[in-house]
Amino acid sequence: MNNSIKMQVSDEEWKARVDLAACYRIVAMYGWDDLVFTHISARVPGGEDHFLINPYGLLFEEITASSLVKVDLDGEKVLDSPHPVNPAGFVIHSAIHASREDAGCVLHTHTKAGIAVSAQEDGLLPISQTSLFPYVTLGYHNYEGVALNDDEKPRLVADLGMNNALILRNHGLLTTAPTVADAFLFMYVLETACQIQIMAQSGGSELVQVPEPVIAGIQAQAEQVTKGLGGALVWPALLRKLDRRDASFRD
Repeated sequence: MNNSIKMQVSDEEWKARVDLAACYRIVAMYGWDDLVFTHISARVPGGEDHFLINPYGLLFEEITASSLVKVDLDGEKVLDSPHPVNPAGFVIHSAIHASREDAGCVLHTHTKAGIAVSAQEDGLLPISQTSLFPYVTLGYHNYEGVALNDDEKPRLVADLGMNNALILRNHGLLTTAPTVADAFLFMYVLETACQIQIMAQSGGSELVQVPEPVIAGIQAQAEQVTKGLGGALVWPALLRKLDRRDASFRD
């Protein structure tokens, strides 16, 4: 374990680092990573606008709690690190963290199914039970090129609104939530819904959509399914799974 980093940060920050490193490992475990590209960021607990993000150049399966880079809203390091930060990634993440106090974690992917659905004019379709959960808290943002331009931030923020999920047209998927666990669960459901949609469309038959009255009641039903805990219900089990496979994310 890199004790030098652990000794420099609060217990609350170290826990956030462990959760975020775990999320990177779980994303890799599910095959949602894209070499060293895409990002997951987490707000550092406390009054300052500091955030943790992946060291650019490391595979998600290599990321540890101590290797995460701590930056401010301008993407400047506030704790010494030998690793750079991907500027394109931080434009997206900083925009959301700055505009949403509840955005404790922002998770962005470039999965095949996610990009495929993002390229469809109608976007995510309410054709499965799984699709309904993200469907009721979903926005869309049109593609403007590689996210390097700060001018895009207001449009990105407006398109997300107060939703927990965003489909980036021709680009990928994004989720945000107060905790790493909840952002992961939103992404798990959104990604699964996209995979189901692509599979259903490949059958060639006309698709049956869920009736609107059913969709209207889905949020209350979701709380019943998770007992109101959301990602907290599954996160401890995922950490146990990671510990059995490789506990080095905690280093």
